[in-house]
Amino acid sequence: MMDGLMVAAAVGVGVALFLLRMGTWVIREYESGLVVKKFGSPLPPGRLIALEGEAGYQADLLPPGWYFGMWRWKYRVQRVPMLVVHPEEIALVVANDGEAIPSERILGREVDSDDFQDARAFLVNGGEKGRQLAFLTAGTYRINPAVFKIVTTETADQFGMSPTDLRVYEVAPSKVGIVNVLDGKPIPSGDLAGPEVVGHDNFQRGQSFIAAGGCRGLQEQVLLSGSWNLNPWFVQVEQVAMTEIPIGYVGVVVSYVGKEHLDLSGEDFTHGDLVEKGRKGVWIEPLLPGKHPVNSKVMKVELVPTTNIVLNWATRTEAHHYDEKLQPITVRSKDGFSFTLDVSQIIHIGMKAAPRVISRVGSMQNLVDHVLQPTVANYFRNSAQEVTVLEFLSARSQRQREAYDNINKAIEAYDVECIDTLIGDIVPPAELMKTQTDKKIADELQRTYDVQREAQVKRQMLERETAIANMQGEVVRSEQMVRISERNALAVAETAKGEAARVRFAAEAESDGMRLRGQAEAESTRAVGAAKAEAYEAGVRSMGPEAYTAVQLAGILGSHGVKLVPDVSVSGSDSGGSSALAGALMGRMVGSLTVATPRPALPVIKNGHQ
Repeated sequence: MMDGLMVAAAVGVGVALFLLRMGTWVIREYESGLVVKKFGSPLPPGRLIALEGEAGYQADLLPPGWYFGMWRWKYRVQRVPMLVVHPEEIALVVANDGEAIPSERILGREVDSDDFQDARAFLVNGGEKGRQLAFLTAGTYRINPAVFKIVTTETADQFGMSPTDLRVYEVAPSKVGIVNVLDGKPIPSGDLAGPEVVGHDNFQRGQSFIAAGGCRGLQEQVLLSGSWNLNPWFVQVEQVAMTEIPIGYVGVVVSYVGKEHLDLSGEDFTHGDLVEKGRKGVWIEPLLPGKHPVNSKVMKVELVPTTNIVLNWATRTEAHHYDEKLQPITVRSKDGFSFTLDVSQIIHIGMKAAPRVISRVGSMQNLVDHVLQPTVANYFRNSAQEVTVLEFLSARSQRQREAYDNINKAIEAYDVECIDTLIGDIVPPAELMKTQTDKKIADELQRTYDVQREAQVKRQMLERETAIANMQGEVVRSEQMVRISERNALAVAETAKGEAARVRFAAEAESDGMRLRGQAEAESTRAVGAAKAEAYEAGVRSMGPEAYTAVQLAGILGSHGVKLVPDVSVSGSDSGGSSALAGALMGRMVGSLTVATPRPALPVIKNGHQ
């Protein structure tokens, strides 16, 4: 009896255990239970998930716990691990069931489903089949794998994606993200990019973007530096460098998107439109130096130098390269010669005038190519025709002043200030310059010869001065001797003057005496002469003129020692001739011994005095 009871109890326990096992399911803590109903009414056409107990995959998952009465012959429960999305990652969702996505969109709209953890709510609220606009951020989720396929970094390759596509998107510093949206309404006709809408938290909330009227395609709005949870099926981002405006420049923004333009340039400016920021057209306020998050796909920023700009019509080019296409200007002179000249034009554009310049001509390069190049080149061509080559060369500074005045007047209409116009190298005709060069060489040779001659003259003068300097001691000595001689001469002259005065005084005294003696002698002579005349007259009367004259002559001769009778007389007879000659010689010798009577001395007259 006892054995039977024990057997029956064992059988009962076994049956109970069997029944317990066949109808009990245990879901652990980090799992969910996916229920598959083996028997039941069929699913509606087009549906994969049962909402009303139909056969097939059930929408509701079993959370962790014990479940009884779910017979294995009727249900199959699959233990599904919880989904873990790691930090700095996202997970995309593909719905296997739901309504069809409208043709104008490519992603299923976001519905309230507790981040896809409530499959029933997803299907009931109108969730759409296919790739979903919503996505999962970092966290742990209980997702029904029958309803949703989850794309993570581990399964990305199964969906044709890269693991990097499922990471939180990073926009680097000094970069700006250009956004291209893949879903939404079409961009209005005539617009380049979708207009900016609000409320989507920088494209992180795709459904809000679409609900606000966001358009697919290129967007006006950009992403700044930071981390963003972006659905790669919804948003594609291209990072570009922020627009940098260097020191010495401003950036004139030309926007191809935005609100319709409203011209703010005024009635006087008729060559373009200037609009406020955010509208289509040229913005009236330029960007100042710095870095700006400009969408370079829908806007153009034209850099305008606010410092002086040098443009060269020459073979050299400045660093800005605006003058890269400019060449030396070829002109023709009045006398028919063609020659080239280099020109440098210095201009300045003010900060406030920069948008007006760009609105008028479009770009700085257009300003150079379409305004400055023809203005400067034509001016010099026209002015060169009025003068000859040599006149142009000789009046270069005047040509520069005239060029500055004319070019400044021409370009100020474009809101450009002319700072200076400079004429550089002038290349005149070679044949003309050869004649000028030859003439110049001849002039220089002549000048050289003159300089050499002058140098020789100066050298001679130097040698003369050197010789004089070398003889300076002797010159000084000679000068002193001359001075001594002059002093001696002055002394002699003074002595002579004294002597002359003395002599003159003595002469005057002697002259007075002689005058008195002469007067006395004259009186005496006159008296003697008168007496002689009377005696002569008496003699003539007594002896006769001839006799008296002979007597007088004899007397005169005798008074002067003239012998009228010879001392020796020799006879001419032959007898006693030799004795007679001897006697004569003896008589001569005796006569010579006789002392002659001395003649009276004549008076000596010196300086007019005896």
